[in-house]
Amino acid sequence: MNTARTNLEQNITPHAAARYWRATLARDSRADGTFVLAVRSTHIYCRPSCPARRPLRRNVIFFRTREEAEQHGYRPCRRCRPNEISGQVALVQRAAHHLAESSEEGSNLRDLATTLGTTQATLRRAFLRVTGLKPRELAAALRLKRFKALMRSGKNITDSLYETGYGSSSRVYERSNAQLGMTPATYRKGGQGMKLGYTIATSPLGKVLVAATERGVSAVYLGDAEHALIAELRKEYPRAEIAPATHSFQRWVKEIMLRIEGQRPHFELPLDLQATAFQRRVWMELQRIPRGRTRTYAQVARSVGQPKAVRAVARACATNPVSVVVPCHRVIREDGALAGYRWGLSRKEQLLAQERAAS
Repeated sequence: MNTARTNLEQNITPHAAARYWRATLARDSRADGTFVLAVRSTHIYCRPSCPARRPLRRNVIFFRTREEAEQHGYRPCRRCRPNEISGQVALVQRAAHHLAESSEEGSNLRDLATTLGTTQATLRRAFLRVTGLKPRELAAALRLKRFKALMRSGKNITDSLYETGYGSSSRVYERSNAQLGMTPATYRKGGQGMKLGYTIATSPLGKVLVAATERGVSAVYLGDAEHALIAELRKEYPRAEIAPATHSFQRWVKEIMLRIEGQRPHFELPLDLQATAFQRRVWMELQRIPRGRTRTYAQVARSVGQPKAVRAVARACATNPVSVVVPCHRVIREDGALAGYRWGLSRKEQLLAQERAAS
């Protein structure tokens, strides 16, 4: 491979480049949307499934997106039109449009696949690859998003419930707690609109800050100094209204303290978090790891349907704001090493030891 091509493909590993080339030779339409190939001799970029004659490998440069190809002076192929949305991304967009418009609480995957002219298996794979979610999970998230939009527009709760297909307000809150970060509260970037009360307790791991809204727990921080924990909370929610707790959530604090000691959960804690779709999926998967057990980052990535997203899983663990409740300390490296932990490796080691002993 020449130097020019090596420099352009610096963000693509040799293993990925080899996989892309195999998909190109096979004209694999499943790879459409995951990368584009650019031909140096023609200055044209194509989809992997392009019906045109295959170029020589030495003339091919791979880019992850069409925008990258165009930034380097390549123009879209007129046969496969790689600058137009298609493949799995287009399928998911069409499905999301149908789901967003639906007012039925239950999503029927078979009917949706039939409407879109595809199979249930193909639709499920496309959703996991593009969004990291299953169709029914995205349907629930979209319905809740629509409910919040109606409430923000000034509609009363009864009309909003009716238009989005919820049978009662309790159904909204059930969905909220089951899907991390998808509460009916109105959030903007930085926690605008949130009213957070916090309390600080002492544990075997040092100081524990627990912050919550009326809906549920929003932060569980571990550290040595109270002022540092409060500063961290304000940094994470810079536009929220933060003050020492005036309403009591001592029951939640006691439950968290028991979990810090490695004890079995007594009840499910309500959570009120802001999160991306991928973070929600990872955090939900972490809550499924049995107490006293561990999983690797790669195992978690496979469990959420994105086996290559190991680094993204690690980032989701690192940005988890509710330590212990979402047990990111149970995720370790492939070689068994504990790896990083937002609150310090010694605390991660102690948490795991206490859980194993209590189990």
